[in-house]
Amino acid sequence: MNAYAGTGRLVRLAARRDRIQLPVWIVAAAALSSAGASAVASEFADEQSRITALKGAGTSAAILVMRGVPVGADLGALVNFRNLTTMLVVVALMSTFAVVRHTRQNEENGRAELIGAGAVGRHAPLSAALITIGVANVLLGLVVAATLMGAKLGTEGALAFGAACTVTGLAFAGVAAVAAQLFQGARAANGTAATAVGVAYLVRGIGDALGERAADGIAVDPGWLTWVSPLGWGELARPYGQERWWVLVLPLLLAAVLVAAAFALVDRRDLGAGMLPDRPGPATAARTLRGPLGLAWRLNRGSTLGWVIGSAVFGLGIGSLGKAVKDALGTNAGVVDMMNGLAGGGGPSLVDVFFAAMMNVYGALAAGFVIQALLRLRAEESGGTAEAVLATAVGRIRWVAAHVIWAVFGATVLLVLAGVFMGLADAAAGGEVGVLTLAGAGLAQLPGALVVAGFVVLVFGALPRYTVGLAWAALVVSIACGLFGDLFGLPQLVRDLSPFTHVPAIPAVDPTATPILALLGVAIALTTAGMALFRRRDLAT
Repeated sequence: MNAYAGTGRLVRLAARRDRIQLPVWIVAAAALSSAGASAVASEFADEQSRITALKGAGTSAAILVMRGVPVGADLGALVNFRNLTTMLVVVALMSTFAVVRHTRQNEENGRAELIGAGAVGRHAPLSAALITIGVANVLLGLVVAATLMGAKLGTEGALAFGAACTVTGLAFAGVAAVAAQLFQGARAANGTAATAVGVAYLVRGIGDALGERAADGIAVDPGWLTWVSPLGWGELARPYGQERWWVLVLPLLLAAVLVAAAFALVDRRDLGAGMLPDRPGPATAARTLRGPLGLAWRLNRGSTLGWVIGSAVFGLGIGSLGKAVKDALGTNAGVVDMMNGLAGGGGPSLVDVFFAAMMNVYGALAAGFVIQALLRLRAEESGGTAEAVLATAVGRIRWVAAHVIWAVFGATVLLVLAGVFMGLADAAAGGEVGVLTLAGAGLAQLPGALVVAGFVVLVFGALPRYTVGLAWAALVVSIACGLFGDLFGLPQLVRDLSPFTHVPAIPAVDPTATPILALLGVAIALTTAGMALFRRRDLAT
């Protein structure tokens, strides 16, 4: 039988399964592009205001790490500077999650074995997944380009912007395809692919921060590290800034190499197995595994340690920039406005606004951590191990509560350590914000992350089969509406959908208890409702 037999039917099946998720990603990308273009046109209508903002932004390593490099001073170039990096991350995550969902996840839950019992070739499942996400990436690029052209920002720049999104998505689809062959579990494959996105973002950011400013004081030529990052390649195509179309060949070549490697690995492993086998556990269980809380700790300890170490390292890096931000940008009104937008509020000190903006980012990272930790509930249920646990004296509420407690504990440690290390680095650089102040600013972000956690538990209790997609969609919406709502020019009603909109922007503003208590109340209500719904439904594998 042909190795690709049945590919067409599996493509139709994948499209059927993703008839909601992929269109949501595409529509959201178009909405963010439209909102970003509108915000730039209204906030920076004249060229001088754009030049002022971009000249200041180009001197800030922190802004370059977050947003990319300026390529010019017209409206399209500013839209590129503010939106392109975010869009590249969005399309990369869309691609990785979709490929793993249609490959490794199908093998993990037994669906692939059932499909393989028919007239289906060995390469058909992976081929179908790549074709489906490839079409989705092309559609997303076309829709984004059409949106920017509709905003009258220039045809060539819009096409380059959309093409950069498309080829970046294809490159990370290849990353996910290889990860799906290496690991035996969908969780490990998703984690590895998402980590690749994060590493690519960090490498690109460092390369941008080390770049050299052009003679006009606006454009920045990225450092060599940006050329190493697949996310950097989309940026290096320079939409709206003397486009370099040839750079877009690099992610296509990477995608081709990774896809070829993935197909080679398919032929070298058994169905359901990974190239990296799971390690056998100890012969006897530790005393800590006698209860569900100990089990939750055991299942999540590795990823939690990685999140905590990463937050501490980034905290040191961000904290060391506080005094430099004040000295270099304190008089630049354009940069102050941009940082106020990221912080969700303004204050008398640019350093306070800068740290508040960075803490908002940490709040989103903490939300990502709690989502990953709580999705273990769904993985245990779909894998059948939850049934074995619940067959003992462990009740359903106690089992869910153990994972919620661990997620809350991990997020708390992550945020507090981020603030502490940020404060220590700031003090070492001669800053005066204070370790306790920044630790409190980190802790103030916890209620926003817990609202996202409560939503995940609610979806797990009500719609278990859609938990993964809806959980990550909630994070994307929270970040887009909360962190970037002001930058995108979104209406206040839309921005209020994100819990991070309501978190006090400490230390830029004085802390207030009312929004924190309100967010905690919402988080508790959502979590309680999710637990009650899970208690009343059957296990869904």
